[in-house]
Amino acid sequence: MTESSDPTTYVSDIEHACEILRAGGVILYPTDTVWGIGCDATDSRAVRRVYNIKRRADSKALILLVADGDMMRAHSAPLPAVAEMMIAHPVERPTTIVVDGGKGLAPEVLADDGSVGMRIPNEEFAQTLCRSFGRPIVSTSANISGEKAAACFSDISREIIESVDYVCVSRRDDTSRSIPSKVVKIDRDGHLSILRP
Repeated sequence: MTESSDPTTYVSDIEHACEILRAGGVILYPTDTVWGIGCDATDSRAVRRVYNIKRRADSKALILLVADGDMMRAHSAPLPAVAEMMIAHPVERPTTIVVDGGKGLAPEVLADDGSVGMRIPNEEFAQTLCRSFGRPIVSTSANISGEKAAACFSDISREIIESVDYVCVSRRDDTSRSIPSKVVKIDRDGHLSILRP
């Protein structure tokens, strides 16, 4: 049994990651797409640290992971019917939904127009982490801005690893290569546009 498949390690990994998030810390964790840098999406100081770690301009919004449709609704303006349909009938390809009007979130995670991108991960670890934490978690690729996203843990630079407060143990040995999520924007009128194919 590998370390990442040990249920005791898995549970303690989730618990430790949540402790760090609640304390305003930054973590490295596996998602349904690439490895991500994460923090409490309601904590402005933590979000600013993520921007600093990535050396990224804070004019660029961040994607958030949420446990389910209820968490997404709690942190957005009323969702258009097409967004509700996408939540009820998820597609196989990980898809981030950008909706108008983030609510109860750090202003730094919002785009200039106030919109916010959220995704319900179709992956056990990330979904369990979101549910256990109870709030949206920032999910931005574990790389310096402009560099290639880290598809596997082994792709993550030492600089990124040493910049965070906790590196999750789960799925470190997973070498399957994923790609970033598809990103669609749905405005208040229900019009859908593709921001990232």
